[in-house]
Amino acid sequence: MKQLISLLCLLTLSLPVFAADKPANLDELLQQVKRERVLEQQQNQVREAEFAKAHDQQASLLAQAKQELADQEKRTQQLNTIFNEQEQRLAEQQSLLDDKSGSLGELFGTVRQVANDSRAVLESSMTNVQHPERVDFLNQLSDSKQQPTIEELRQLWLTLQEEMTASGKVEKFTTPVITTTGDVEDKQVTRIGVFTAFTEGLFLRYLPETGNLVELARQPVDRFRKLVAEFEDAQPGELLPTVIDPTRGAIMALLVQTPTLKERIEQGGWIGYIILVLGAIGLIIALIQFLSLTKDGHGIAKQQKQKEVSQKNPLGRILSVYNDRLAHDVETLSLKLDEAILREMPKLERGLITLAILAAVAPMLGLLGTVSGMIETFQSITLFGTGDPKLMSGGISQALVTTELGLAVAIPLLLIHSGLSSKSNRLVQILDEESAAIVARNAEKQHDQSV
Repeated sequence: MKQLISLLCLLTLSLPVFAADKPANLDELLQQVKRERVLEQQQNQVREAEFAKAHDQQASLLAQAKQELADQEKRTQQLNTIFNEQEQRLAEQQSLLDDKSGSLGELFGTVRQVANDSRAVLESSMTNVQHPERVDFLNQLSDSKQQPTIEELRQLWLTLQEEMTASGKVEKFTTPVITTTGDVEDKQVTRIGVFTAFTEGLFLRYLPETGNLVELARQPVDRFRKLVAEFEDAQPGELLPTVIDPTRGAIMALLVQTPTLKERIEQGGWIGYIILVLGAIGLIIALIQFLSLTKDGHGIAKQQKQKEVSQKNPLGRILSVYNDRLAHDVETLSLKLDEAILREMPKLERGLITLAILAAVAPMLGLLGTVSGMIETFQSITLFGTGDPKLMSGGISQALVTTELGLAVAIPLLLIHSGLSSKSNRLVQILDEESAAIVARNAEKQHDQSV
């Protein structure tokens, strides 16, 4: 009996619970089990009916899908047949096109190559300022994937012909020009072929990036600017010389980048300034000594022509020793004259030793600048390598400029020192000759008196 009750309980637990109350005894439990069994059978019948209905629907969907698959396979076969027919027809048309085009295929490649090369030339040409639309046409023609038309071929030929014609003409036109201050002004420009353009005596440079003309930041020498200014004012048919750059701006760019004398001196650094200061000091000393020697030379020459003794020149001061009769014998007079000449020599040779020292120091300072510049160059190479020459240009410039400045100062100082020494030696020689003449006359006089 207990086993039966346990079995009923397990069966009850395995079925859905439809009653909320638990049975109080076995009879209620039996009645509950019977009710739930009836309900379960009803639910199973409903489920079986749904399953049967769904099975019928799935069978219908399966049949429909199979029918669609068959239709698509049939359509695929039709499309494959059409594709094969079209591909065969396309191959036939391509073969026919190749036969009929003949050399037109090579013409297409040639036209594209010519258009591409001409575009690069016209983009950097000064004539592009007047005809900027030509570059757009060449861009379109070089990027086209179709055969060029007759009209496009004519336009290409006309474009090249216009460029050739413009390269041999001198034209004046008004166009915007970028000034050195950054302002854009409409100015009358004179263009000589495709080489040079200028306005109001100022040379211009063409910028392919913007398609504008810009004034050179640094203009060439005044001689060239004067030529172009006169050429701008020339009348039609008048022949005048002018300046052109056959490299289309390359030579002009290098010309204006050449450093000026001031910039060249600045490249020498502080050593270069010291050399120039020493050179200036040497020139001042040389100028003062030259004036002094010139004055003394004129005084000596004047004293030689007159009998009166003047204390304003070296020869007069030496002659005053003889006139003062400080010595009665020849030997004493000779010594006194030599003493007077020795007193005059420092004034005649004043500054010559300083000039010699400055002439010797200037090359040494130039060598010092060379060593300093090379040290700076090697430091740049150590830090940044040799990939960028601009990093080394500062040290190399200092190394070369200081040497140049040292020689430029030393050579003139040596020549000036040599000239002043010769002039001073000539004056000393005149004093020696005059003093020797005085001694000779005095000796002769004493000899006559003794006889």
